[in-house]
Amino acid sequence: MAITLTERAAKHVQRFLSNNAGNGLRVAVKPTGCSGYMYVVQPAQDVNPHDQVFESQGVQIIIDDESLKYLDGTEVDFAREGLNEGFKFANPNVTATCGCGESFSL
Repeated sequence: MAITLTERAAKHVQRFLSNNAGNGLRVAVKPTGCSGYMYVVQPAQDVNPHDQVFESQGVQIIIDDESLKYLDGTEVDFAREGLNEGFKFANPNVTATCGCGESFSL
């Protein structure tokens, strides 16, 4: 599989990357939070030897090999709810999320 962006997420990332340095979007997971892991999203400058590169909706997505095990099959959306906005992850690998919604377990 891979990781994909919705059209709305891709447009947001393309606007952001056009105003900031970055060749693509780096998506990863890191151990933290009350449920175990959290998502990390940032502009990507380089592709490292242990990275996998995907393209979705015209955006290059870069994921390290370790994170890919947890992100494979994920769809990333971008949503605005009231004054809040951010990425939303539909990750088929997640088994539970914490009450605050900031972390998840696999």
